[in-house]
Amino acid sequence: MGSFTSAGGRGIIAAVVDEETGALSETAATDAVADPSYLAVGAAENGPVLYAVSETDEGAVAAFDITAATGDGPPALRLIGAPAPVSGAGPTHLSLAGGHLLTANYTSGSVSVLPVGPAGEPAAAVGVLRHEGSGPHPERQRGPHAHQVLPDPTGRWILGVDLGTDSVRVGELDPATGDLSPHGETPLRSGTGPRHLAFHPSGRYAYVLGELEPVLTVCRWEAGEGVLEPVGETAVLPDGLTGVGHPSYPSAVVVAHDGRFVWVANRGHDSISVLALDPSGEKAALVTTVPCGGHWPRDLALDPTGTRLYAANERSGDVTWFDVDAESGVPRRAGSIAAPAASCVVFA
Repeated sequence: MGSFTSAGGRGIIAAVVDEETGALSETAATDAVADPSYLAVGAAENGPVLYAVSETDEGAVAAFDITAATGDGPPALRLIGAPAPVSGAGPTHLSLAGGHLLTANYTSGSVSVLPVGPAGEPAAAVGVLRHEGSGPHPERQRGPHAHQVLPDPTGRWILGVDLGTDSVRVGELDPATGDLSPHGETPLRSGTGPRHLAFHPSGRYAYVLGELEPVLTVCRWEAGEGVLEPVGETAVLPDGLTGVGHPSYPSAVVVAHDGRFVWVANRGHDSISVLALDPSGEKAALVTTVPCGGHWPRDLALDPTGTRLYAANERSGDVTWFDVDAESGVPRRAGSIAAPAASCVVFA
């Protein structure tokens, strides 16, 4: 679990999961890096590695050993090497592709590529792809703001979601050099402020979540050509709960392992939206919303079994877990753990 140390968070908190109940029990914590707001798990020669952005003006990533020294105990959080600069400001997201780390740098509006050593240690950025453009929002879209970067299911293409330019950029990564070359850009409806996307299990569709407008844009993904095409929109909140007087800023989008549902976390409205997908994955319909169990849910994660959701509630300082009804997709609150300024949840 990541958090904002600048807002009272403890950095990264490790916990074990009770397989029967989904309950979390803390095992370790570290504040070795400032504001580790987003996390990702990778593999190295000695076992799994946890990567964290440092969402600061300097911008860095750090790697942590999450295997106890004996190999028998709960996860440890030992820094591997030194944090590496990303050559960008305010990194908000990271992922792994082609033997490299990728970061989306919100403040500087760029995507960085960093090599990873055999022990999982990151090195300084070898490439930076800078975005250009703007949007209609007078404060949030004066320039580009890359908010997420991730590989497509084939691993060939890299997608960068830019809130400031209302678009998703597609690039191609050279694993040998770390060069990320532009391939295309998909414009979305002006002013929606895209934040994150998630793929359908089939790999044929992607769901792009707007932060400035609570809407989910369904896009067809052509992996052969690396082309993302919007095909429809669905509101993620009921009528009357959006717009003036009802501010809500969606933050995270998760797709069910079987492709039947999409879940969205909504800050402000403090809810989790449940959307049902048709068998093809091309159409989404809002089913209901349920309370997120706290205040300001910044992240939402589905556990490996696909039966539980975990919400990182930043302003109430907790992570809440939910049992998901297999037939309806509706989450039911089952418990929570304290996590001040919580911002992210990942499973290893």
